[in-house]
Amino acid sequence: MNTGIRNKLFLMMILEFFIWGAWLPLIFGYLPAMGLSEAEQKLILSAFPVAAIIGMFFSNQFADRNFAAEKFMAFSHLVGGLAIAGLAFVKFSRPVVEAGAVAPALWDTSFWIFFALMALHCLLYVPTISIANSIAFSHMKSADKEFGFVRMGGTVGWILAAWPIAFILHGKTAAAVVAATGNIFLISGVASLILAVFSLTLPHTPANKGAGSDSLAWLKAGKLLAIPAILVLFIATFIDAIIHNGYFVMAGGFIGKSLTASGIDPAWTTVVMSIGQVAEMLTMLILGGVLAKFGWRATLIVGILGHTARFLVFAFFPSAAPLIIVIQLLHGICYAFFFATVYIYIDAAFPKDIRTSAQGLFNFLILGLGDLAAKWIFIPLSGKFLTGNGFEGYRELFLVPVGMSLAAVVLLALFFRPSAFGPSGNATPAAAPH
Repeated sequence: MNTGIRNKLFLMMILEFFIWGAWLPLIFGYLPAMGLSEAEQKLILSAFPVAAIIGMFFSNQFADRNFAAEKFMAFSHLVGGLAIAGLAFVKFSRPVVEAGAVAPALWDTSFWIFFALMALHCLLYVPTISIANSIAFSHMKSADKEFGFVRMGGTVGWILAAWPIAFILHGKTAAAVVAATGNIFLISGVASLILAVFSLTLPHTPANKGAGSDSLAWLKAGKLLAIPAILVLFIATFIDAIIHNGYFVMAGGFIGKSLTASGIDPAWTTVVMSIGQVAEMLTMLILGGVLAKFGWRATLIVGILGHTARFLVFAFFPSAAPLIIVIQLLHGICYAFFFATVYIYIDAAFPKDIRTSAQGLFNFLILGLGDLAAKWIFIPLSGKFLTGNGFEGYRELFLVPVGMSLAAVVLLALFFRPSAFGPSGNATPAAAPH
């Protein structure tokens, strides 16, 4: 791939994930601090996964068939950026709620304005994740060798947004954190507007016009689930997406307790959880070589086994903070060896004219249905198993994703046979890795 194009795609990924990483880590504390009730918080936090579901049916269809991808990116980030920036100016006329207190459900005008802006941003932002992948794949000569470096830009962008915030807010009062979070929405919006302009400089990626009943690209992509290898991967991706999103539901409070048990300030929880993203950058760089040597199935299985190992350590060594910190390095394997490999496989296995929608189809699981299912499964399970007394109940809780990950491993090992495609995307049945 041309060096100039590669660098542009890398910068595109930095900005794409900076936008998300700027606001997501802090919003979980911001919403309750602003006096929003549990029901109001759930509605706002559901905007992102619901947008992933809606995006598969509408936004990706438009990107596939009606618009040049870079222009769709520009429009989405322009309007979505204005929406997320607008959140910084929504003022709640509610008293700040102390940690642990329960806020009443008010459903006032400020809430509905905040929710509407968040929903608009998510509806426009979420589809750009798969569109960014499609733009990258469209201009790569060898996706299995080149995508790892380009996608690493997304990890860099997330760290550039999340880590400075963690260090700046370390030791600050609740009021200072709330004030800073309002500014974070503005920073996210500015980054989105920058990407809107920058998108117009990306290499041209034209629309793929379709005809007849298959002109609905997402429907054509869905029909390919009749192919056993793709159906098995679809199911395994759903399971892994639940585990992956469930990690973020369960890990924060647990890691904070583990650090405290070892005499480490729990304020470092965010930084500890981000250690895996540093490892993710390194893993992305070797992904191409791993795929070439071990093939699709083995790489995907190792990615899922990363979750198995991490949750086993959580379950059986909860108070060993040094081990908990080190095991976070497996996050790179969990993400790159599974999700990044899935995206590369989609580029190889799906026809060119529906790849954007195919990316959306799997993002429907990774960012949408898997995220919702993780909340529906692990929030109630946390309430059932965790008593608040030290680490009691965590073993039972963490053994649930261990069992799920092993089930996905068995599914891939026994039934995933991607014999029609090698890592390069070429149809080479005889040489295709298993």
